[in-house]
Amino acid sequence: MSCTSVSSFTASLVVPSKSSSFSNRKRRFIQCSLGGAVVEPKALAEPLLLNAVRGQDVERPPVWLMRQAGRYMKSYQIICEKYPSFRERSENVDLVVEISLQPWNVFKPDGVILFSDILTPLSGMNIPFDIIKGKGPVIFDPIATAADVDQVREFSPEGSVPYVGEALTILKKEVDNKAAVLGFVGAPFTLASYVVEGGSSKNFTKIKKLAFSQPKVLHSLLQKFATSMTKYIRYQADNGAQAVQIFDSWATELSPVDFEEFSLPYLKQIVDAVKQTHPDLPLILYASGSGGLLERLALTGVDVVSLDWTVDMAEGRRRLGHDIAVQGNVDPGVLFGSKDFITNRIHDTVTKAGKGKHILNLGHGIKVGTPEENVAHFFEVAKAIRY
Repeated sequence: MSCTSVSSFTASLVVPSKSSSFSNRKRRFIQCSLGGAVVEPKALAEPLLLNAVRGQDVERPPVWLMRQAGRYMKSYQIICEKYPSFRERSENVDLVVEISLQPWNVFKPDGVILFSDILTPLSGMNIPFDIIKGKGPVIFDPIATAADVDQVREFSPEGSVPYVGEALTILKKEVDNKAAVLGFVGAPFTLASYVVEGGSSKNFTKIKKLAFSQPKVLHSLLQKFATSMTKYIRYQADNGAQAVQIFDSWATELSPVDFEEFSLPYLKQIVDAVKQTHPDLPLILYASGSGGLLERLALTGVDVVSLDWTVDMAEGRRRLGHDIAVQGNVDPGVLFGSKDFITNRIHDTVTKAGKGKHILNLGHGIKVGTPEENVAHFFEVAKAIRY
């Protein structure tokens, strides 16, 4: 009886061998022993984070922290001393991988997020910028007119940020499905806020002036960002990202009615377009101070809404409904407290979130100066939880 050759076989079924001929013989022996049928390899188990988002039965909530690869880690500070430019650190494949893996090597979170910035695509869109220590993002030629918007190019990630794809591919291999590799992008309104304001802002007067006096100009800019971020999410997914978080940090500077005009349609457009090509890719939406917009955030169609700490987790669950997953929402300041205090807040959050469809996280990124031993305690307590 002849046996059909097996094109691929996983290491979980066949013991690895340095001898390829041995591996081939072993594969054919197993196949023939089963009557000549092609044996499909058993799929690797999905990371806990993906299972939780999809509503599968999990024993505990997955946990990762926003800004977990960052300034609080001594190992990151050493890299910063050698490479003081943020853009150099975030646009060099080797450095991106090394920094992204620092929390994974120490804490083993359930999500390993790409070390990058939401502004990374701007250069590829003909918007020169830099991130300056002590000052933050600086847009060299802020956008103010229709002519300025005309100069903005749609983003081509393959040509503009190949290091992102390379880094994600390496991260996926290094993490080896023991955690979910996370990518992220900026939302159209938040990106527009940076490029119109010229950087960070306290009052957002320039973006609101544009919105309320020349809405067509702003809509044109938002559309370019929506199209570009759709491409960017797909690119990240194609190169190893298993979930992608969308940051719309500044959307909550809008009133609900203005959110419905200048943010919601573009978020929904991105989600709808990505789901057409990547229906199984979990999308997470985060917006700072989102308590007044929770129901509207759910209308975007994302799989997960990330809550900040100003929203009670139980109340957020009720307002969003249990069909959508939630992420968060421990106050980052809690990590400056005692270990007992940290433990109590973690359990309070998990209890209020209920079983399933919850990713334990902070309600914002880790603060500078957070004791690293407290971060370790956070992960230790979180990973010991059982529903």
